[in-house]
Amino acid sequence: MSWDIELTDENTREPVQVDRHEEGGTYVMGGTTDADLNVTYNYGEVTRLVDFDFRDSLDEKCARDTIELLRVVVDRLGTRRFKDYWAPTPGNAGHAASILLRWAEQQPDAVWRVT
Repeated sequence: MSWDIELTDENTREPVQVDRHEEGGTYVMGGTTDADLNVTYNYGEVTRLVDFDFRDSLDEKCARDTIELLRVVVDRLGTRRFKDYWAPTPGNAGHAASILLRWAEQQPDAVWRVT
């Protein structure tokens, strides 16, 4: 199970464009520029320790309003990834949050959609 997190245009609700990436629990081979990240629920137990929930903290919020929160999450969890993507480690969860932070900084007027 996982969250599908998109940063979308507030009018069209389509994903905005960001730097090409191949990240997440599922991803497009060769990468995509759509701001769409699939994040495993496994990280939930770690992010709750820093008062962050991917859905509750982001869904329907303007990216601009989440930048500082995402910075705090990344700072507290770090971004050192474990070799197993699915492992609920601080670095794995922090790495996912760092991707979202980068997108929010690139597209501050976009809106998060988390399903």
